[in-house]
Amino acid sequence: MRSQPKHPLFFPQPFLIIFRRHINPYIFIALFAIATNGSAQTNQRLEDARKAIAASNAIYFDAFVKNDSSLFIHRYAKDACIMAPNTPAQCGHAAAATFFRSAYRDYGMRNGKFITTAVYGDGKEFVTEEGLWQSFNASGKLFDDGKFLVLWKKTSEGWKMYRDSFSSNRSANP
Repeated sequence: MRSQPKHPLFFPQPFLIIFRRHINPYIFIALFAIATNGSAQTNQRLEDARKAIAASNAIYFDAFVKNDSSLFIHRYAKDACIMAPNTPAQCGHAAAATFFRSAYRDYGMRNGKFITTAVYGDGKEFVTEEGLWQSFNASGKLFDDGKFLVLWKKTSEGWKMYRDSFSSNRSANP
């Protein structure tokens, strides 16, 4: 019995036999085009989400520079939760305002920086941003830094933070 050469796309032989006998090549081409187009749409949606996240992140710390809590609050969805370490989740815009005031008044935050290392998802309803953050005081000195995961939600107002979870890289005990 003569062995048949492998197909150049490395499909298993039984699949190729079924394909040749039962599937119209035009259907295969149509399905391939749909699958490829879906991938392109997902990539475009994810890229659009990345751009929106970058724009929102640029405004986030402007809130501290200007002492304007409204800039901070509007980065978040109305049903968002800030999940800071060692404290219960703080949910809603009123909680975001309280968080802002505490960071500004109690911790002396006056500026900061987000460094996005990855954005995951399909860009339809939710994406997850992973990254690093830095916090600066009034004299521009770095006083804390850490990592974060933010679940972003696509709303009628654009991409908003839905779940914001972060932790410091520094020890809680000096």
